[in-house]
Formats: sequence, structure tokens, C-alpha cells
Amino acid sequence: MSTSVFPRAVAVSPVQLGHPDEIYLGGAWDSPVGGGRIEVVSPSTEEVLITVAEATEADMDAAVAAARAAFDHGPWPRLSYPERAEYLRRLAAALREREPRLARAWVDQTGALAVAAPFVVGAGTAWFDYYADLAATFPAEEAVHPGAAVFREPMGVVAAIAPWNNPYGIMAGKIAPALLAGCTVVMKPAPETPVEAHLIAEAAEEIGLPPGVLNLVPAHRDASDHLVRNPGVDKVSFTGSVAAGQHIASVCGDRLARYTLELGGKSAAIVLDDYDVEDAADTLVRTITASTGQVCATLSRVVVSKHRRDALADAVRERFAALRVGDPFDPATDMGPLSMARQRDRVESYVEAGRAEGATLAHGGGRPTDLERGFYVEPTLFTDVEPGMRIAQEEIFGPVLSMLTCTSVDEAVEIANDSPYGLYGAVFTHDEALARSVARSVRAGTIAHNGFRFDPSVPFGGFKHSGVGREGGLEGLLAYTEAKSFLTAGGTSETGGSQ
Repeated sequence: MSTSVFPRAVAVSPVQLGHPDEIYLGGAWDSPVGGGRIEVVSPSTEEVLITVAEATEADMDAAVAAARAAFDHGPWPRLSYPERAEYLRRLAAALREREPRLARAWVDQTGALAVAAPFVVGAGTAWFDYYADLAATFPAEEAVHPGAAVFREPMGVVAAIAPWNNPYGIMAGKIAPALLAGCTVVMKPAPETPVEAHLIAEAAEEIGLPPGVLNLVPAHRDASDHLVRNPGVDKVSFTGSVAAGQHIASVCGDRLARYTLELGGKSAAIVLDDYDVEDAADTLVRTITASTGQVCATLSRVVVSKHRRDALADAVRERFAALRVGDPFDPATDMGPLSMARQRDRVESYVEAGRAEGATLAHGGGRPTDLERGFYVEPTLFTDVEPGMRIAQEEIFGPVLSMLTCTSVDEAVEIANDSPYGLYGAVFTHDEALARSVARSVRAGTIAHNGFRFDPSVPFGGFKHSGVGREGGLEGLLAYTEAKSFLTAGGTSETGGSQ
């Protein structure tokens, strides 16, 4: 392939790791106990890209022990917030040098577009700078009144479990606040996308992060479950499926460990009558095809007035038909493959379910006929979708847009809320007061106005089955701390009243 097709900030060659056959424990690279290997498969060529070491249950215990020793006896939790912030800045600098490799890894492993990779990877690195900056104003000790103060203590050992769709950005969004808070971390990347966590570990070693503060254990499900069950883990931070999140919550609940869960979504885009149909279609198509629809917050349901349904459907269909599906490294490509064969099977099963339940397949639904290899699907539009259909209720995690109709703003909100999920949503209108009213009425963790937007300075998370807790912003840092109240002898009476 000609190197001219690679955008700036994406490495030309596939990523080579310094220690692919080892895991990172206690500040050193070491061979896993079982000697197992994880194969990483390209979604566009179906070829094995790289193999990395697979951690076993014994390795999980060793990683937790290293993190436990670093927290209980090491310097890390005893440093000040500004001191830990300096390590985060150094880690950000080391990772920024690796961004071309991180971008290449994301495209290679997931099939995401190379033209988008530098921006997504850059946003991941920005987590470290954001939380380092927050250290200057974070209230690690806050006076309530002259006789009482609240300390924010680090929670302890954190198991950070990231998914395969945005492995670098999501992992960075977990470990940056955890490290700033004074926690020690065990990174458990998805087995499909372990390369980014390897690069993070390499950067941590390079900057001299104290031993045991950050550990790496790529693994499959059984070993991962063992990590969650380890009594030395004080908190689990997990992003992934609802089923896995429910299991983690039950395990953590049994031993009263803390957890943050960022789970699935079935986000609704409410397009009100004053908003231009063509502009709405532009945003909806860009959103549902970004990362081939494999985004938890993607706007996979659109709710529009009945009398405007046909116009919006035609606009979406026209844009879908013009999209080029193919090689993610080609700058002319608009959508790459799904990330794995089982994900393509999942999307295709939902297409069949939609047709069986009576929705109208208005566009797509199959595989591109000109692509013989790779896990490709066509961008797909369903109309005549009823709120109770599976394609309107369940997360597909692919480029499938379900269009529902309403007769009023109140009904649009009702349809948006008719979901077990509540992660994200959007409202399209030029009436800002109405947009705020709709946003207050939709039960979701984030509502965007006239677009698909994210901001690391505000909390992100979901209502209902979309998760527990928040990541990002000040709330994302507080999530890795425990509040400790300190009552001074001279400030309060023994019965608890203020003097």
C-alpha cells in the first residue's frame, strides 16, 4: 500500500511492541504463568496482526499484589496531588510521542477510519493533561466549618477494564483520574485490542512511574472474572455490555467493593419540526457510521414527526447510498468494517429481526458485494419502526438507524424514554428554551443540542441499564476517592453538635 494514503499522525507500518510476549507487573515485564497467547485479527483483512501474552488467574493475583503493595507501602498515595499531576504530564508527553502508533493500532485492530484516528487518539491523551490541570483546584481537603473538614482519600487498587471499540481513549479516561487520586491500577484491556494498553505500560516504564502503580494483564473472560473477584481490588471501573456489567455489580456487591459501570445505549435523536431535514440527515449519517456504529452513545434511534418522516428518510437514504464502504486506510472511505466476525453476525441478526417484526428496510441490510474479505456491512435504515420492536429497544452496535414517528413533542419524549437505556440523546431545534425543556425531560446522562457532542469537563454516564456512576469532569475524579470526615476536638462537642 502506498504510504501516501496514510494521514498525518498515523504510523505507516503496523505497530511493533517492545514486549509482546510479556505482561507488566510491579514495574517490570515478565512472562505470564501459563505461556498463553492472544491473537489479534484485522477486521479488514481477517489476518492475524500480532500476538500478545495472555494473563492467567495467577497473573491476575500477581498484578493485584503488586498494585496492593504499591498502594499500601509505596510512595504513590502519599504524594500530593500536584506531585502526581507532574507524573501525569510526563505520561501524556510520552504517550503523545506514541500517538502515530496508537492511531495505527486503533485502525488495525478495529477497522476505524485512519482519517479519524489522530483526533480520537489525541482526545485519549488529553485525559492526562485534563486531570493534571484539575489537581491545582481539586479540594483534597475541604473545610466545612471551623470544627469539621472532609478529606478526599484515594480509594485503593483499581481494576480498569476497557472495551475494544475505543481501547485507548476509554482506558485513558479511567487511569488518568485514578492515578491522580492516588490509586494504583491494574489495566485489563479487551483481548481484541491489547496494543494500546501495552503502549501505555511502555510509557509508564519510560517515565519512571513507581513500581506497581500501573500494571498490565491482557486476558479473556475467565481470568478477567478472577480479577474482579480478587479481594485486593477496591474498585472496578468497567465499560462494556450490560450483561457483563450486571455480573460485575453482583460480584462487587457481594464483597462491597466499589464500581463504576459505563454500559450500553440506545440513544434517541429527537428532530423537531423547525429543524432542517437535510442538516439533521447530515448529522445522523455521520453519527451512525462513525466507527461503523460501534459507539455506545451513537444516535441509533431517530424520532421525527409523521409528516416529515418521508423527507428525512429520503435524505438519510440518499446519503447512505453515496457512502463508500471499504479499506479504513483509504482517505476516500467513509465507513470501514465492523471490528470482528461475531459483531457482523450480531448486526445481521438484528437486520433479520427488524424485517421479521414488520419494520421497513429502507436501505442496506446486507454486505457490500465488492468486498470479499473483511467484516463489512452496509449502512442500514429502517422505517416504520414501532417502539416495542427489538431494533428500537436493544443495542445493535452497528450502522443501523431505526426511524420512529411522533405527533407531538411530548410523544417524542415518551418514545425516547421508552427504553431500558439512558446513556445519551440529542434534540434538534433552533428553540433553545424548548431544547432545554426536552433535555430535562429525557432520562439520559447526556443530551446534546443540534449535534453529537462530548466534553471531558462534564460527567458522562447513564441512567437505567446504561450504567452506574460517572466518568469525566470533577465527578470522574471523585469516583476514585473516599470521603473522610475529620472532626476537631475544639470544634465539636462529643454529642456531635457544633460549638
